[in-house]
Amino acid sequence: MANTSTVAIIGLGNIGQAVAYNLSQSDRPFIAADRNVEKAKQLAARWGTPAQASDIPSAVKKANIVVLSIPFGAIAGFIKKYAEALQGKIMIDPSNPIAPDENGGFRKVIGEKESAGELNAASLPKDARLAKALGTLGAASLTGAAFQKPTKEVLFYATDDNNINQSVEQLIKDTGFDPVRVGALNQSIRIEVFGDLHEFGALGKTVTLSEAKEKISGKTKAIL
Repeated sequence: MANTSTVAIIGLGNIGQAVAYNLSQSDRPFIAADRNVEKAKQLAARWGTPAQASDIPSAVKKANIVVLSIPFGAIAGFIKKYAEALQGKIMIDPSNPIAPDENGGFRKVIGEKESAGELNAASLPKDARLAKALGTLGAASLTGAAFQKPTKEVLFYATDDNNINQSVEQLIKDTGFDPVRVGALNQSIRIEVFGDLHEFGALGKTVTLSEAKEKISGKTKAIL
């Protein structure tokens, strides 16, 4: 399938770099953008032809699909700042609403029953669509488990808009995983840290498509 949508990865931390590296392995063109443009240029040179380095404003303007690889606490402000440029675009939210705790672990920074996906969706500009995706694995697994053979591992996603399923699933495939939709954004909590379908939650590992179906069977009206 031809990839006609322009993808921009905003923020080149651990997750952003993992997603970018995987896209480079499948030759999916993408824009790599960071506040530190020199960092973006150095990484893009390492990733090769599929990668184009950019400043953030230019990347947001050019892209059809914007991967928000920035901390959860910065997303609402980012959406507000770039609201006009983000209108009508697909936004991918891999964020997890966590922060270090006093015991060397992590804690949620929002309510126990709240999800980053639903909260970020409430800030969307006109006609923008959001999918919770690319954040169900840690950065190490996101690169280490990509492009497995003969059976790929799974990345879960959630969205309220079925019209963007194909675009989101193709992006996930281009990062080396099988996509599995768990439902609408009200299921986001399940694929965020501590959720039953997150590597750092009850799931505890990467899973194949058959294992994923078994995990979500009977719990949601998942579209597989």
